[in-house]
Amino acid sequence: MVSLRKLSVTLVMLVLGVMVLIPFIWMISSSFKIQADLFKYPINWIPKNPILSNYEEVWGGKYKFALFYWNSAKITFFTVVGSIITSSLAGFAFAKLNFKGRDFIFLLYLATMIIPAQVLLVPRFILFDRIGLVNTHWAVILPGIFTVFGTFLMRQFFSTIPNELLEAAKADGAGFFRIYWQICLPLTKPAIVTLLILSFTWHWNEYENPLIFLRSSELFTLPIGLSSFVDEYGANYSLIMAASVSALLPLIIVVTIFQRFFVEGIASSGLKG
Repeated sequence: MVSLRKLSVTLVMLVLGVMVLIPFIWMISSSFKIQADLFKYPINWIPKNPILSNYEEVWGGKYKFALFYWNSAKITFFTVVGSIITSSLAGFAFAKLNFKGRDFIFLLYLATMIIPAQVLLVPRFILFDRIGLVNTHWAVILPGIFTVFGTFLMRQFFSTIPNELLEAAKADGAGFFRIYWQICLPLTKPAIVTLLILSFTWHWNEYENPLIFLRSSELFTLPIGLSSFVDEYGANYSLIMAASVSALLPLIIVVTIFQRFFVEGIASSGLKG
């Protein structure tokens, strides 16, 4: 009975997985087709005469796709690295340092997650405009460096490290920063990778903040660029699919490389259902 139940669940999950993958497979297949073959029925999942001209047009044509790609890569890199640094430091402080009002400050900080991000857009725009950050990449990078969820995730993971390990390090003369850097941080690799994947996904696909804070087309990120690309090539779905596959590729690579650590990090942080 148990084996039959597991087999049924496995088959159901397999069917659901295939259903989720079908649109992506069609997108990849369509990116190697000419426009005339795109909507033929039955669908040719493997193009009979695959072409690369769609990718050549996307990357080497008049459209500044490579520039948008570089802007997204730069913003995402600085945001992800910054969020890992700030979240790990704050998480370590909230988990392992004893100071007055620690738990209250953490709960207050955690409560800010209920504030919709859109509520902060106007005051943030006014602030950034006054200090001259509007229409610069820093207007997108700085808000992403400080993440409540990242702090919560790292705090949960740091809490699983035995205090006896820290006490032994203190007895050997290690300070708080050395304990954080040399002892605790290497033990939190799954949590760091989890935060890396989530932060990379959020900021690589971020649309709202770049749309509001970036005015020059030279500064546009990939989501904004794709939106403009669709407006310009709305009738040429082959080019749109090639651009979409190019935009999706970094996400697939990052998730594939770090998937094992991501699952371990979620399970160890107390976030599992």
